[in-house]
Amino acid sequence: MLSFLQRPKRDSEANNTKSSSTTLSSFFDDHYYPHAQATKRLAYHDDSVYRTHLREKLGAYPLEELTNSVLDIWVRDQVTAGYKRSTINKHIHLVNRMLNLARRWGHITTYSQNQQNIKKLTEGDYTQRFLSVSEAADLLAACKKHSNPFLFFFVQLLLLTGARKGEARLMRWRDIDFDSRVWTVPRSKNGRSRRIMLSSAALKVLDATNTQAERLGLDTDPACYVFTNPQTQTAYHSFYASWFVARDEAGLTKLRIHDLRHTYASMLINNGVSLYEVQTLLGHSSIQMTQRYAHLEPNSLHERTEVVGNLISEMPN
Repeated sequence: MLSFLQRPKRDSEANNTKSSSTTLSSFFDDHYYPHAQATKRLAYHDDSVYRTHLREKLGAYPLEELTNSVLDIWVRDQVTAGYKRSTINKHIHLVNRMLNLARRWGHITTYSQNQQNIKKLTEGDYTQRFLSVSEAADLLAACKKHSNPFLFFFVQLLLLTGARKGEARLMRWRDIDFDSRVWTVPRSKNGRSRRIMLSSAALKVLDATNTQAERLGLDTDPACYVFTNPQTQTAYHSFYASWFVARDEAGLTKLRIHDLRHTYASMLINNGVSLYEVQTLLGHSSIQMTQRYAHLEPNSLHERTEVVGNLISEMPN
């Protein structure tokens, strides 16, 4: 028979011991991150956020001591430090997810009014940057002059398709159906494949990219990347170094690569394309994501009001 000292711990006793000895860092390292690696596509983002913004400030706290006041001060310090509210909200999302999983897995065993999920900060209106036609021309001219052999074609393709930079950077020749004029992204941001319609201008850019690759002695077999780095013989890790130089040369010092996607959407809407069609072309999973561009179509909306106006005015007095 087991002695009193040897008796097995009840679940509640085991959980209490577990929660009292588990710090946020040990929970992240031993439990959360292995789970994220198995279930999330880009788990390394969580590792980067935790390492940069949580480990030093909150990592030594036992889970039970991460109270509202501790977490609110952590948020306040980031606001004071000048971080964007959208960035802070990404940090908040990670903390809330970790605490929810800690409760679910029994590392936090008691409900406390003093340990609630952190409320996200209000971000105000969504800020967007759109290039005018003349700005886009200046940008392309600067990209064409740059020594990177593919920057000009890469930026052109983003402007002509609204694709995300990661989608274009990892594009392979086998992903393109030139006959159907369709580029299939095997795995997009939401984890699913998506189809991108290619205009005649986009096809010309891809033809020019192919010619450039052959000129550089690079393979253009179906499995090869469209934008192959001549030095590494694989996909570019990023175009940022070249992009920053060309962008500044064009006088567009605050322009982000992602703003090319916004520019594509704005050009569509300002030329009469519906929000539903833009949603499909951009691969947005919900119309709410596309709704941020609604303010770009005031002329179209004014025209629509005339529909009812004409009907009413034509009624007999």
